[in-house]
Amino acid sequence: MKSMTGFGRATASLRNQTLAVQVSAVNRKSLDLTTKLPPAWAAFEAVIGELVREVATRGKIHVELALTGADAASGGWDDRAAGETLDRLAELAEQQGVVFEATPMLLWEIVSNQRAGAEPPALEDVEDTVKETVTEALRAFVAMRASEGEALLVDFLGRLEVIKQHAAAVAERAPAVAPAYRDVLFKRLRDAGLDLDLSDERVLKEIALFADRCDITEEITRLRSHFAQFEHLLRGDGEIGRKAEFILQEIGREIHTIGSKANDLTIAKHVIELKNELERIREQIANVE
Repeated sequence: MKSMTGFGRATASLRNQTLAVQVSAVNRKSLDLTTKLPPAWAAFEAVIGELVREVATRGKIHVELALTGADAASGGWDDRAAGETLDRLAELAEQQGVVFEATPMLLWEIVSNQRAGAEPPALEDVEDTVKETVTEALRAFVAMRASEGEALLVDFLGRLEVIKQHAAAVAERAPAVAPAYRDVLFKRLRDAGLDLDLSDERVLKEIALFADRCDITEEITRLRSHFAQFEHLLRGDGEIGRKAEFILQEIGREIHTIGSKANDLTIAKHVIELKNELERIREQIANVE
């Protein structure tokens, strides 16, 4: 199981520049890929799409490629160009009658602008390195998704176990619903002063109709089947999000039917807990690929 949210980053040296690749993702029902890369490398967008589709099928995924100059210690900026810029600023300040001071902050801004304005190397000269760096960032991205997916799996299995327990309690209580109704019915008849006994056809018919209306045997059987399918799906590989959403929808349908048919306070309490746990799973399953 993999989460749809994740992050991955990788860097590489390209001549006198540093390439940084970042991959991030949030929830989305389908795969929505966006990219940001140097305009001169626009053709590489198709390659990024192929690489992403190899590791992800859902989520809003953003891949960003950024180039910066190397560190100062490695000569990542042009000292001469920076000095010339500083001299021109000093001349301009003198012409305008402005007091000029070359502060460390000003020097840093000049160098930063110099880095930002650096032209990226030709894509055909560095494509293999760029592709390798994107792949490395995607590996980190996939690893994070897998780690979060494992945490989600533990949560799902725990909540599924709670749901199974409530469903088992409902199944155990179900056979007692009709007899309990029969006892209540006879008490009401006696309280009303009606002289009817167990063999009265009208009483037997009423009890039979009630027993048929509140029979939840089929719903319990289908619930157990859905539980088994859901657990099998959770423990499997590949995309599970859409399938899980469908199974949860069917589980919700059966729970709703049980609640409307059972006509029993004890079962109604378990149905409320079933719905609460199911809703928590539904909220979390939106994070699963």
